Amino acid sequence: MEALDISENINEEVDILVKRGYYASKSDLLRDAFRTLLNTKTELKISLSIELYLAGKISMGRAAELSGFTTIEFKEVMAARGIVRETEGKSALEMDAKLKKIGII
Repeated sequence: MEALDISENINEEVDILVKRGYYASKSDLLRDAFRTLLNTKTELKISLSIELYLAGKISMGRAAELSGFTTIEFKEVMAARGIVRETEGKSALEMDAKLKKIGII
């Protein structure tokens, strides 16, 4: 993880908040600050969700949830940004085998 380079003033302010018990640690403060940033900057939250999804780090459903959309809305946002989702369909033989296994055919 890359070390954070913050000004002396910010570092002092963080130390004060931790020392006074507002946060248990600098890490807790940073997590809270990051969550607040994403909640106030919707575009960042959406972009982060898309990037995590495209990198295979999270599912489509989780990306939609993180960005504050339904799965259908999230797909529409991605399409509006020109992001083409690649889906892999199963062959007819694979689908027939699965249907036979569960007793539908």
